[in-house]
Amino acid sequence: MTLHDDDKPRPRGELALQVVPMPADTNANGDLYAGWLVRQMDMAAATTAERISRGRNATVAIDRMEFLSPLRVGSQVAFYSELVDIGTSSMKINVEVWTRDRDADRMRKVTEALFVYVAIDDHGRIREVKGDRSSRT
Repeated sequence: MTLHDDDKPRPRGELALQVVPMPADTNANGDLYAGWLVRQMDMAAATTAERISRGRNATVAIDRMEFLSPLRVGSQVAFYSELVDIGTSSMKINVEVWTRDRDADRMRKVTEALFVYVAIDDHGRIREVKGDRSSRT
């Protein structure tokens, strides 16, 4: 890193998932489905929630998303997750999506959203988070 890199935005959190969207992930116009992106974000947040709570979880809310830049088929898409808050049975996990196009060295932010999970037992009932409640990822 050089002195000139301080003004370049960087992903927050840890890399939770990385995928390459394919033509099958697009609509008839060749644009990636927003639902495809939300599904990937939910998977990234779910892996973080599972690691923190050491068990099953359910998505109970997704806070607002804004699409800042387009995703292109064939680009590398990285999902970074960060534990924002933890309660007795719930976790708030922020997911940032960044992409690197095939013809570019620079990463750019696509979107972010806050996912809320609740820890559940094998019968689907709410349970206490088993993990280290003071941890931040």
